Amino acid sequence: MKLSDDDFTLFGLAPRQALDRADLDARRRELQAQVHPDRFAAEGAAAQRLAMQWAVRVNQGYQRLKDPLSRAAYLCELRGVPVAAESNTAMPREFLMQQMQWREALEEAADRAAIEALDSAVAQEERTMLAGLALLLDERPDAVAAAARVRALMFVARFRQDIERRLEALDSTH
Repeated sequence: MKLSDDDFTLFGLAPRQALDRADLDARRRELQAQVHPDRFAAEGAAAQRLAMQWAVRVNQGYQRLKDPLSRAAYLCELRGVPVAAESNTAMPREFLMQQMQWREALEEAADRAAIEALDSAVAQEERTMLAGLALLLDERPDAVAAAARVRALMFVARFRQDIERRLEALDSTH
């Protein structure tokens, strides 16, 4: 193992979007046990610092791989197609129209039930988009289309956060 290994290599996993979370979690525990700084206490401060670097590296890799959206963005990057969400905000017209409809529905939602129904519909669309993302990354593979899908999913994730904030606001007023 090298600190510069990609996350999939570090965790001994195939570089795929479809990932068994139990395997990832088990591998994380194994790696953490191997690199925990306490295991190197007798070897001095330099060994402990290196172990700490490894522990941080394992945690960073785990955080990136456990989240389907960040894993997809990472796979696109590894395949030479950075998502570049800050500079590339182009979206298909249909997707933008859907976003506008969702935003209007959230603004017009009069009660918790309406907001939760919207969240359920958006969550279903998010699951569908994630499944399509796995196809683009694992089956085709089409990193360019996958990067565009990741950007769209980032919009969906932000919208779901807006829904969550709206629900929390309802909770705080009751």
